[in-house]
Amino acid sequence: MNDLEKARQIALYDDVSTPPDSVVLYSISYQPTDENKQMALRYMKTHPEAYMLDDTKCGQKLMSMGLETGNKNPPAELMKIWAIASRRFILAASGNVTAFVQNADRRSTFCSVELPLILENKQILSINHIDKYQFASQFSAIETI
Repeated sequence: MNDLEKARQIALYDDVSTPPDSVVLYSISYQPTDENKQMALRYMKTHPEAYMLDDTKCGQKLMSMGLETGNKNPPAELMKIWAIASRRFILAASGNVTAFVQNADRRSTFCSVELPLILENKQILSINHIDKYQFASQFSAIETI
C-alpha cells in the first residue's frame, strides 16, 4: 500500500470525534496567506476544549505523514484525502462550530465540503454563534439547503 492509499485509509477510518461545541475550522486553501489558520491557532490557545481536525487522531496521523495542504495550490490527491477526513469530522460534530474562514475560496475544503455538510447536519446549530444558514448566506457561491 503506497502512502496516498495509507492516508486515504486513515481519512476514512481513524477517529474524528469531538465533544459538542468544540469544532474549530479554518480555510487557507487558495489564500495568499495562512492568516485564518493563525487566528484559529491563537483561538485554540485560549480554548483548550476546542478541536481542529488536525487535533483528532485522524488529523494527527495525516499530519505526521507530512500531508499538510498549505495555503497555495494544494495537489488534488491531497485535497481529496483531507476532504474525506473533513466530511467525517463535520458529520460527527454538534452544537456550535467556530470558523476562521475570512475570504474562503469557493474551491476550498470549507466551501466545497464542510459548509454544505454543516447545513445538512441537524446536530450543528450555529457557526460562530450565528444561525448556520445566516452565516452561510455570506458565501454566495455556496448553494444553501
